[in-house]
Amino acid sequence: MIVKPFKGIRPPKELIEQVASRPYDVLNSEEARAEAAGNEKSLYHIIKPEIDFPSGKNEHDEDVYAKAAENFQKFQDKGWLVQDKKELYYVYAQTMNGKTQYGLCVCAYVDDYMTGKIKKHELTRRDKEEDRMKHVRINNANIEPVFFAYKHNDELDSIVARVCTGNPEYDFTAPDGFGHRFWVISDDAVIKRITEIFSSIPTMYIADGHHRSAAAALVGDEKRRQNPNHKGDEEYNYFLAVCFPDNQLNIIDYNRVVKDLNGLTDAEFLNKLSENFTVQEKGTDIYKPCKLHNFSLYLSGKWYSLTAKEGTYNDSDPIGVLDVTVSSNLILDKILGIKDLRSDKRIDFVGGIRGLGELKKRVDSGEMKMALALYPVTMGQIINIADSGNIMPPKTTWFEPKLRSGLVIHKLI
Repeated sequence: MIVKPFKGIRPPKELIEQVASRPYDVLNSEEARAEAAGNEKSLYHIIKPEIDFPSGKNEHDEDVYAKAAENFQKFQDKGWLVQDKKELYYVYAQTMNGKTQYGLCVCAYVDDYMTGKIKKHELTRRDKEEDRMKHVRINNANIEPVFFAYKHNDELDSIVARVCTGNPEYDFTAPDGFGHRFWVISDDAVIKRITEIFSSIPTMYIADGHHRSAAAALVGDEKRRQNPNHKGDEEYNYFLAVCFPDNQLNIIDYNRVVKDLNGLTDAEFLNKLSENFTVQEKGTDIYKPCKLHNFSLYLSGKWYSLTAKEGTYNDSDPIGVLDVTVSSNLILDKILGIKDLRSDKRIDFVGGIRGLGELKKRVDSGEMKMALALYPVTMGQIINIADSGNIMPPKTTWFEPKLRSGLVIHKLI
């Protein structure tokens, strides 16, 4: 892999908590408006600039993108974002529930994405790619990083551990309770060695941010083709990524709620489930899936354990082993008639960070008829799928904690 250090643009230490925000795609416009209320320094003014217009403004209007660029320049003019004087690497540590993961902030190489060395496991939608491409183009910057994983490397781990013995540049707890720390790597010998080690790593994997990755790489490739004097060392040949070792990452469950039982009664639905699952009633206390191929069903005030029977899954197939495949084929499609998880309005998805109580709440409210909780996929499964050239089914992975945006930005010029 080719990576390089870069002159990061980032907030002064005393402003970090005012500037830093959640990623653009984990909240809607009104939620961003509420979180940024009274805070002119919030990054939402750049990544969700529709909040600077009256409520209901279309976030894809051209003047909204222009507002993002205007605000990005304003942040720099006012000293809320300041560019480092030399090319650096950075360490970004996140702590959730007492567990910390340590990532390296680098610039990844556009060609590594275009040639498949940076591997993906999800499909992207062209409309979402184009939205982020417009944002990158008009700002001439990667405002938010993408989230990569690599097979862990002992020497990189040691370097990161040494860096983290020093005082962090940033150290704060976000409103969600997750901790964020950030160190600057300025030693030239260490920077050189990090670049060398990454050159021996054959591939990296997109953990989270498939649309941002595609948009960043496509804009870089576009700029290269548009530049008659292209040399190959321009900043647009690279894009912002935070790279974590695979053995530190936390993937949580991504669950489903469904509006109806496709005309079936509860008894008929449970009877059909018993053809491919061992069904056990668990009562009114929340039941969490305990292992691969075990599911949790909430229906009419009761929890059930569903265990897939032998022959209903294929543990030797990267896709067939996934519980999202088993549940999609044997429950959502075969019994409930839900064919397309991306477009069917009868189904919705709930990240496990909300807990299984959220599933119960949505069913008990009458909004949904049933809920299905899945055992989370592993990083090993994601790597197997990416390495085999396969694509995961929709709504399979939920990485937590999310990267905090605004800690560092990469300019393409």
